[in-house]
Amino acid sequence: MAFVRRKGKAFFLVHSVRRGGKVRQIHLARLGVRARITDEVVRQVAKKHPFVELNWKALREQLNSQLSTQLELADPNAPAIQGLVSNLRALNMDLADLFPPLLRFSETPHVAQELLVQLRLLQSTIQVKLDQFDRGRGRFGSASNPVSHATAGALAGR
Repeated sequence: MAFVRRKGKAFFLVHSVRRGGKVRQIHLARLGVRARITDEVVRQVAKKHPFVELNWKALREQLNSQLSTQLELADPNAPAIQGLVSNLRALNMDLADLFPPLLRFSETPHVAQELLVQLRLLQSTIQVKLDQFDRGRGRFGSASNPVSHATAGALAGR
């Protein structure tokens, strides 16, 4: 039986097996602090433990339910929220410092192409999340439009 376990701040994918009348736990994968069961995790576990059959859908659902309780938006002082806000601020600063001419000087076109793909993916993910907040506007109030006109003008002027 496989399950997701949290130890400290990190999540692990664990499988229980019975050997000699005792239950032993096999650590299948370290999922990290920002735990996700990606296709890469599935491939690595299947390669490392080929005889272990797992219900990946159920494991993803278990992990999502654990993460949703961890990421409670109602408490602005929660460590998960503080970390998320901090990461978003850092990403905003990193992106603000990135200029298209720098991409032209990249040593390989592959790096520039990958960066553009990731930026487009980020843009669509952000749009989906903003739409989700807009639909739940009653719950989050004006949280979906927190950028003031002065901040928006400063960002546009970069």
